[in-house]
Amino acid sequence: MTKQYQIIWAAVAQSDLKQIIDSIARESPGNALQMIGMIRKIASDLYPLPDRGRIVPELKDQGIHIYREIILPPWRINYRISDTTVFVLSVIDSRRNVEDLLLNRFVK
Repeated sequence: MTKQYQIIWAAVAQSDLKQIIDSIARESPGNALQMIGMIRKIASDLYPLPDRGRIVPELKDQGIHIYREIILPPWRINYRISDTTVFVLSVIDSRRNVEDLLLNRFVK
């Protein structure tokens, strides 16, 4: 039987998602609703196989291997697996300086 993981969104990831949706909604409320659905579905679909996301390359280069990500261009959904829980930690626009943002959030 496949192990099932619980998906938990960190407050900062929820805030990231809200900012993204608010930004998109200014141009197109319909697209904002579609995007929030897609991002939430991708995160919730991690429950059976969370290891399928890649190790975050910018952190891997720093010797940090505990963070993974799933990409929905241009968004990067970062998470960490702990026992039977997947913690969604951030949703980041990949057009930004991702390395500095990740290091500030996850290494501090």
